[in-house]
Amino acid sequence: MKEVRVLSSTAILGYGFPEESFMAGLKRQPDIIAADAGSTDPGPYYLGSGVSFTDRHAVYRDLKFMLKAGRELGIPVIIGTAGGSGAEPHLRWTKDIVIEIARKEKLRFRLAVIHGEVKKEEVMNAYRSGRITELPPGMPLTEKDIEESTHIVGQMGIEPFIKALEGGAEVIIAGRAYDPAVFAAYPVWKGFDIGLALHMGKILECAAIAAVPGSGSDCMLGYLREDHFLLEPLNPERRCTVTSVAAHTLYEKSNPYILPGPGGCIDLTEAKFEQYNDNVVKVSGSRFALSAEYTVKLEGAKIEGYRTVSVAGARDPVFISKIDEIINGVRERVKNNFSEISVESYTLLFHLYGKNGVMGDLEPVKSITSHELGIIIETVACSQELANTICSFARSTMLHYGYPGRLSTAGNLAFLYSPSDFKAGEVYRFNIYHLIQVDDPCALFEKEILDIKEGHNGNQTC
Repeated sequence: MKEVRVLSSTAILGYGFPEESFMAGLKRQPDIIAADAGSTDPGPYYLGSGVSFTDRHAVYRDLKFMLKAGRELGIPVIIGTAGGSGAEPHLRWTKDIVIEIARKEKLRFRLAVIHGEVKKEEVMNAYRSGRITELPPGMPLTEKDIEESTHIVGQMGIEPFIKALEGGAEVIIAGRAYDPAVFAAYPVWKGFDIGLALHMGKILECAAIAAVPGSGSDCMLGYLREDHFLLEPLNPERRCTVTSVAAHTLYEKSNPYILPGPGGCIDLTEAKFEQYNDNVVKVSGSRFALSAEYTVKLEGAKIEGYRTVSVAGARDPVFISKIDEIINGVRERVKNNFSEISVESYTLLFHLYGKNGVMGDLEPVKSITSHELGIIIETVACSQELANTICSFARSTMLHYGYPGRLSTAGNLAFLYSPSDFKAGEVYRFNIYHLIQVDDPCALFEKEILDIKEGHNGNQTC
């Protein structure tokens, strides 16, 4: 039976996997080893700052297993959204790790580096020619958004990966990528159905999360055939079920039947899930619907300000019962004390864990019976100095705030740390979340080909 086998090592590069699971996957003779290395889930800081949200030592460990296995079996290793966010600093960071592993382990391979950062001039030209549209619930793009972004990345589809494979790449590290593309590109290159390949990639991107019990730190194998695919967890403690796989298909989707991506949508209207054996699920019926125009999602982040936080706790039942009026009083005291400072230049926040710290105003439980509260005082301001000032004053004001029924004057708050205030530095926000229309799916993504010879390389830009 015609088949391609795709080994997904971990949900995000650096999250790890049991060596036994990985070796079990290798025994099944995969045709490719792949991993998604990033996500926007940790928020805009990592894209904006160019810093990885995964640890270098952990990424090194995962990559070493993958690269050595790839060379021993003579199969491609593909990494997408390098460094967590896929901008240029993240890609360089991952490339350095790959080259270091090659040098220490004496590996030789042809490396493709696909850049995911999109030049501001390219985005500006597209904006001015009307080729950019917003994604809900975003706002229309402005030239200021483009200029203020520290990094802008494009979410590449399968085409740049296929082009790299056609060029003989044995290892691919790519910038920001559509998550399923990392797993689907090789099968599509080999002639398999794109709808099935992308749907399988959608599940493999999170590795064993679609198993029971689920885990992002364990391996999963996908078997893609002509009219269906199979999913098998590689840890004997896990199994795939119809419910677990179908439920994961709904993951991160606004429509249960349609998953948009570069160049079109995965259409799951006719998808069928069947229990193949005790721990393997069979999926069929997935289709790919081409869109009228090829679009790439852009993600950008800008500096919003600087943050200082203070972590405290309270256990006085009278204090807890009056917490809302105490916070209002602290806000007024801060505003009055710094009347010369524009209130637009800072934001003062109070996060109350034990009341509505998780859901905020959306919390449906309005009446609380908490015997204690965790209180995070946070200030975001136009400068670190101002953030420090406002947070410090708010913290000391709440500590000694007088309220009806107060019995002790020693202080209202207990502080977990000394010093009590933490200067958290730059705060970023996503300011670009839009689609850019392109004629060529590879045009935004420059590619380098490097011949790695035990860590030494010669490169060629395409």
